[in-house]
Amino acid sequence: MSAPSDRIRTVLDETAAWPVDAVSVGVVTMEGATITVGEPDRVQRLASVTKPLFAYSVLIAVQDGLLHLDEPAGPDGSTVRHLLAHASGLPPEEGGPTSRVGVRRVYSNHAFEVLGDLVADRSGTTVADHLDVEVLQPLGMDATTLAGSPAHAATGTLADLLAFARELLSPTLLDDPLATDLATVQFPGLGGVLPGYGRQADNTWGLGFEIRDGKDPHWTGPSQPPTTFGHFGQSGTFLWVDRDAGAAAACLCDRDFDSWAAEVWAPFNERLWTTITDPRTGGS
Repeated sequence: MSAPSDRIRTVLDETAAWPVDAVSVGVVTMEGATITVGEPDRVQRLASVTKPLFAYSVLIAVQDGLLHLDEPAGPDGSTVRHLLAHASGLPPEEGGPTSRVGVRRVYSNHAFEVLGDLVADRSGTTVADHLDVEVLQPLGMDATTLAGSPAHAATGTLADLLAFARELLSPTLLDDPLATDLATVQFPGLGGVLPGYGRQADNTWGLGFEIRDGKDPHWTGPSQPPTTFGHFGQSGTFLWVDRDAGAAAACLCDRDFDSWAAEVWAPFNERLWTTITDPRTGGS
């Protein structure tokens, strides 16, 4: 029988068949194991996986009392919580509201940029510096930088993203209840479009993190629990976290998301998750 890490690595090796030139993929566990395939120190675009990084820095600002989740922010009737959960009614890109607050889930880069302005104002520094001081430096994410929009402009490495994944599995920078709330559905029952996967009757999101719930189709595996949370990016990047299983996975590559990713990600993540949680593999 193969060693547990070998069984997981065999699944990770499947990414060699993907139609991309460079892919780095890895798994971390609550126990501290790290298994990677590819170049873990290769810097690549994170695209919208920037959002959960920035959201974590926003929640730290909430923890520090610089702002409050339920204070007004964005359009009339919206709060910081609405902006983080894509429920403010703001459009995908800059502009005025396209729907009433809290009526539907509108995935919005603009909402995160509005939040960025608020964080910069309250912290007295730039969004990039706030993220660096509050999240990147404490987690040793030295290769990750933000140069532009807090919605999509970060670059980083697989090694750094897995360090963030380990933090999400067992938070050290963020206390409960915020560490729990980020992966708890906010404003349940809101329908909307999950980019790349179409309209979802219940398009569930937490505080800056997408929550799998019962979405179909989806980029995670169909057997992964509804509490799985994370994000994916237009750059072909994804991060998912399963706290119950005590494991998380991340991927960076050099080809933008399109139909190729929609075809391979879900079955790949299904095999990866079932291997991680197989008792013979040493999973939960």
